[in-house]
Amino acid sequence: MRKIAVAIGTFSVAGIFMLSGCNPSNNKTNTPITGSIPAGPVSGAKVAYVNLDSLEAKYELLKSRREDFKHRQEQMESELQRSYQQMQSDAQQVQKKAEANTLSQAEYEAAQKRLNQMQQSLQTRKESLTEQLMKEQEEFNKDLKTRLDAFLEDYNKTRHYDYILSYSYAGSSLLYVNKQLDITKDVVDGMNALAKNEPAKKSK
Repeated sequence: MRKIAVAIGTFSVAGIFMLSGCNPSNNKTNTPITGSIPAGPVSGAKVAYVNLDSLEAKYELLKSRREDFKHRQEQMESELQRSYQQMQSDAQQVQKKAEANTLSQAEYEAAQKRLNQMQQSLQTRKESLTEQLMKEQEEFNKDLKTRLDAFLEDYNKTRHYDYILSYSYAGSSLLYVNKQLDITKDVVDGMNALAKNEPAKKSK
């Protein structure tokens, strides 16, 4: 049986920052940081990095949104699958009647027209659902980027790093990192705490 899939990407911190970079608040310039220090004098620069793989695995808001998103995607695929099965069933009935010569030419043409319309409607619905999910994904990715930028800006008010780099095992330009420069736990704990307190803030 054919499986109808709503094909989209996934929420990925690494993907967001490979495209846009992460700007520490105390940088002297606005040059995006995507895993490598910009060219220029950096003698004595204070550097830290965030492991994006760990952030993705431990940031509770991201994990929750991913689960919600996966559930919605499965619901949409189920809807499309039901429509597809109905169309297939109707097509089989038309074929049986045609083989048994129980359909007039006009009835057969009307049935074919109806099946074509069902197919077009299914394709249109699939495109609409895919677009909807992609829009939601894009909006959350922007929100996630804003959250991390805001957290690092506040975090860096007392740490005074010149550069905060992004690091990922899968696709980083950093070939080696000193684990003493890893601030991932601070970022994960801090962002989880902020997300946990959000409902309480909104209820006030």
